[in-house]
Amino acid sequence: MQNQAQHLRIDKIALLTGAKIYGDPSVEIDHLAKIEEAGPGALTFLYLASYEKYFEITKATAIFVKNGFKRTRDDIIYLEVHDPNKAFLTVLISHFSPEFNLVGQAKSAYVHPSALVDVNTALGENVYIGAGCRIEKNTKIYPNTVIMDNVTIGEHCLIYPNVTVRENCIIHNNVILHSGCVIGSDGFGYVPGPEKRYIKIPQIGNVILEDNVEIGANTTIDRAALGSTVIKAGTKLDNLVQVAHNVVIGENTVLSAQAGISGSTKIGNHCIIAGQVGVVGHIEIADNVVIGAQSGISKAITKSGMYFGSPAKEHKTALKNEAHIRNLENYVERIKKLEARLTALESITKNEHEQQGQ
Repeated sequence: MQNQAQHLRIDKIALLTGAKIYGDPSVEIDHLAKIEEAGPGALTFLYLASYEKYFEITKATAIFVKNGFKRTRDDIIYLEVHDPNKAFLTVLISHFSPEFNLVGQAKSAYVHPSALVDVNTALGENVYIGAGCRIEKNTKIYPNTVIMDNVTIGEHCLIYPNVTVRENCIIHNNVILHSGCVIGSDGFGYVPGPEKRYIKIPQIGNVILEDNVEIGANTTIDRAALGSTVIKAGTKLDNLVQVAHNVVIGENTVLSAQAGISGSTKIGNHCIIAGQVGVVGHIEIADNVVIGAQSGISKAITKSGMYFGSPAKEHKTALKNEAHIRNLENYVERIKKLEARLTALESITKNEHEQQGQ
């Protein structure tokens, strides 16, 4: 992990995270690193058991560990906490996050005369802002981004290079849009016409991204045919996610890469949808649902819980079915043997009947 140069004393780290120190509290660390890559001056953390193999060889100066961790080395400073992952993240956010150096408004940025752009918003090179837009304070828009007509963008947003936000879309506060994402592309709407040609249905709605939403690179969110496609507050979408027209995704829900949500589907709050999940259109998914990777959702999910498979089933049922599928070869051999025994028994019974008849 590469970080800006910083110098942070161990005792300050402990004060920030509530850690118990085993070692010299006056020592300074100057960067953060993964346990397997850490060198002198680094602060690292040990959270998962699978990474314990790196503990004896790491060259880090200090390490976050769980309470009660067995301290077998005296050349490293231990910082004991309940949750090393969260403690490390606290230090990362508070002292080692990159400072975005985009300042002012680039001369090559085009801002339509009717657009209202706060003076504290920074624009990169080749940014285009269309008619009727409103962009609030402390938002940063990086180069080669296109903001089309009548878009509203709130405060403290971060829009990385090569983003497109189509007309009439609404982006609330503290939203992050990563490179290459498209907000408000046309929904996939067509009807069959004469001579087997498709007729395009105009997509005249918009997209609304509520507060604290984050959209990954090359993710596309289609505008509604009518009304709005809505991503509610706190929800995070990974790279390469497809959200179709008129979808509504609830608050604090997470979608992993290559998930695809078909049109007019409603997904609840606090859901987790893993990678490559496909969801059919016009269904509802309840709050607090977890869907395993590569699952296919073919009907509504009305009850909270874990689901997996294609078509998806409750997790325990899906695992039992998967276990049976993996044992099909053994089942086939067992059935063949049982059939052979049955055939032999039938032959013996037939012979006995014939002998009795004589």
